[in-house]
Amino acid sequence: MTEQTEVEQEDYLTEPVEGALTAHRVKVFIGVAVLVVALGYFAFQAFQSATVYYLTVGELQTIGFTEEGRSVRVSGKLVQGSFEREPDSTLASFQITDGTQTLTAVHEGVVPDLFFNEHSEIIMEGAYTPEGLFESHTVIVKCPSKYVAEG
Repeated sequence: MTEQTEVEQEDYLTEPVEGALTAHRVKVFIGVAVLVVALGYFAFQAFQSATVYYLTVGELQTIGFTEEGRSVRVSGKLVQGSFEREPDSTLASFQITDGTQTLTAVHEGVVPDLFFNEHSEIIMEGAYTPEGLFESHTVIVKCPSKYVAEG
C-alpha cells in the first residue's frame, strides 16, 4: 500500500502544477492579446490622423463658408507678390491659388521659411468666412517632391 500511496501523492502533486501552468499560459495569452489589440488600435489611430484631407481653393469656394467653430483645411500655392505684413505686427495677409481659383487669407503668427518657395504647397487650417476671407490658425508647408531653392 505504500507504493500506491506514493503514486497517489505523485499524481496529486503533478495535477495542480499542470493546471497552474495551463492557467499561467491562458493569462499570458490574454495579456499578449490585449497588448496586440492596443498596439493595433494606436497604429490605426496614428495612420488615420496622418491621412490629412484638405480641400482645394475651388472646392472650398464651391462648398461655401464654414460654420462657426468648425475648421477646414485648404491647400494651394502662394500667389507671388500677394504677401503683406504690417511693420511690427504678426498679422499677415496673402493669397493662395489652386491654379484656377484664388483665395485671400489672413494668418496671425509666424509662417514657415518654405512658405515663400514658389514650388511649395501650402496647407492652411482655419475658417472660411461669409466675406470670402480664410482666417488661418495653422499653416503647414509641404515640401516640394524635389527641393528647389528659393530664388
